[in-house]
Amino acid sequence: MNMKSYYDVLQFLKRFGTFIYTGDSQSDLEMMTAELKELHDNGLIMKEDYLKAILILRAELRNK
Repeated sequence: MNMKSYYDVLQFLKRFGTFIYTGDSQSDLEMMTAELKELHDNGLIMKEDYLKAILILRAELRNK
């Protein structure tokens, strides 16, 4: 998947039935990171998708 933004990562996670919204953006980013790691560790997503999503989330975290 061609992810370029935070929104794209949200849509990517929705493909796996993961909907994250706590009302706190910091918590959302941490939960999304944990979910991506779990998906990757279980072999459900490719390494490239995992790394791209993590980089997007880290950039988003820096901008907060």
